[in-house]
Amino acid sequence: MEMKKRITLELRNRAPEKVTELVLDNCRSSNGEIEGLNDSFKELEFLSMANVELTSLAKLPTLSKLRKLELSDNIISGGLEVLAERCPNLTYLNLSGNKIKDLGTVEALQNLKNLKSLDLFNCEITNLEDYRDSIFELLQQITYLDGFDQEDNEAPDSEDDDDEEGDEDDDDEDEDEAGPPGEYEEEDDEDDGGSDLGEGEEEEEVEGGDEEEEEGIRGEKRKRDPEDEGEEEED
Repeated sequence: MEMKKRITLELRNRAPEKVTELVLDNCRSSNGEIEGLNDSFKELEFLSMANVELTSLAKLPTLSKLRKLELSDNIISGGLEVLAERCPNLTYLNLSGNKIKDLGTVEALQNLKNLKSLDLFNCEITNLEDYRDSIFELLQQITYLDGFDQEDNEAPDSEDDDDEEGDEDDDDEDEDEAGPPGEYEEEDDEDDGGSDLGEGEEEEEVEGGDEEEEEGIRGEKRKRDPEDEGEEEED
């Protein structure tokens, strides 16, 4: 009873027309409905009512924008035709752990033209011979049954795909910022080598120039010495 009150208060405290996702798992339904869940949730796209003791979908409100519906671990055994009337745009439906036993019950889902993924895991119907082939033949609009397609390829997880794309984008950004490895290091090495050679050449030129100047001075002294001696003799 406390759980039911808490869920009811939670629904009343929200603006239904703005809610796009609603999780009511493990609360308790009353006479096939959850008090507070009604047609006013016009923008609802994801609804989860796992383990709420639902026996029927007769009181499910009209949710025309609903795309994903989680109804696992309830007591639903039929009446699936209601889904096409109330939630015509469903693309994902999880009915695992319910009391669905035969193909005739599932046949009502043919009117869900946008349905791509259906989960009937842990329902009695899965014990039927050629269960998977029969469901794919009956519901030709679906791509995945119990998480796998007809070739046993696992259905992709949209959240994981987003994380991987984000990681790839981050890697690309890092590579753009860092540049090709070793490129700048090689340039720096070349610059350093060139500057070293230039300094060495300049030093040699300076040293050579000093030696030439010293030799010139010595030559001038040698030339001047005899002249100076001759001038002294004349005097």
